[in-house]
Amino acid sequence: MIYYIIALVIIIIDQWTKWLVVQYMELRESIPIIEGVFHLTSHRNAGAAFGILQGQMWLFFIATVIVIGVVIYYIQTEGKKHRWFGWALGLVLGGAIGNFIDRVLHGEVVDFLDVYIFTYNYPIFNVADMALVVGVIMLIIHVLKEEKNQRKS
Repeated sequence: MIYYIIALVIIIIDQWTKWLVVQYMELRESIPIIEGVFHLTSHRNAGAAFGILQGQMWLFFIATVIVIGVVIYYIQTEGKKHRWFGWALGLVLGGAIGNFIDRVLHGEVVDFLDVYIFTYNYPIFNVADMALVVGVIMLIIHVLKEEKNQRKS
């Protein structure tokens, strides 16, 4: 099914880019791509988004296994009915597995995309994080759209 291929592509790109960062950059090294806007910065995160829950690996393992199970269930049951929903689930699955691999293999996640929004330095992230955010936004849009359709009928 296409949604598993989406997840696999995300996992491959995520792990490949993280491997490149680990192999070719020193920890905390920063390479400006667009000065003051976008840098590649080698960073490690032993927590969740924005560095919260540092060192709580057992929590991430349990939560990720549950999320993966729920996502696979919905891909199998609802993904066939709603393409947008399936794409969103594929992105979430790929992102969740991408960061899960890091946590299992290294006890932390490799982050490297460093964005500055005016004077704010947004927390450093990776390809898996992007897939998770885009997938969740798509899920929210799907739920809101379905809710609106149900109210109409």
